[in-house]
This record gives sequence, C-alpha cells and structure tokens, in this order.
Amino acid sequence: QVQLVESGGGLAQPGGSLRLSCAASGITSSIDPMGWYRQAPGKQRELVASMSSSGVTRYADSVKGRFTISRDNAKLTVALQMNSLKPEDTAVYFCHAFYGIGLGYKRDCWGQGTQVTVSS
Repeated sequence: QVQLVESGGGLAQPGGSLRLSCAASGITSSIDPMGWYRQAPGKQRELVASMSSSGVTRYADSVKGRFTISRDNAKLTVALQMNSLKPEDTAVYFCHAFYGIGLGYKRDCWGQGTQVTVSS
C-alpha cells in the first residue's frame, strides 16, 4: 500500500522556523516529483515547493528565499525547512508524490496533512 507519512509542523512565532518531513512507503518506482502543498482555511490547496528526482526545484513566490526543499531519493523522503515564518504561512501542509505505475503512467498520492500555525 502506497503511503506518505508526514511529521513536524506545530506552532511557531513569526520569524521562527519549523521543519516538515515526509516518508514514502510502498513505492518501488521513481517518485517524480515529490513536494509539499498547503491549504489555509477557506482557500484552495496550493503548491509550496517540489523537487524532481534530478533535483530541479519549484517554489511558490510567497516562500522563495524562506523555505528550502530537500529530498533523499534512496530513502524516499522529502523535507521542507521553513524559516522566517509569517502568519500567512498558517495552513495544513500536505506531502505529495507522483510515482510511476508502469507503461509510462503515473499516479499520485497525498499525505494526511500536518498543521502549521504561525502566531505570537
């Protein structure tokens, strides 16, 4: 069974830092890309950052320079280091992965989500 399990998150003060981690299991093919989305109350889910298996990264403009994504292809993990946090970063953060299922097809999978709250 394909599964993404997140850890990290919680409460941080404005200007503080948090680190999210995600581990995939049950996937035997290449994961490409792997990354993080977030959804704030009343808003659509949006891409925060993603990284391809070759290391190409994408970031939302709102987090560039503050968040850094990293991944370990061998361990099937991805992490998101969040610095200089702002109240507007408050959201549920979801790990996401696309993985191959053969014949050139891909399927995607979501983690259960982890709450990040930035407040003084």
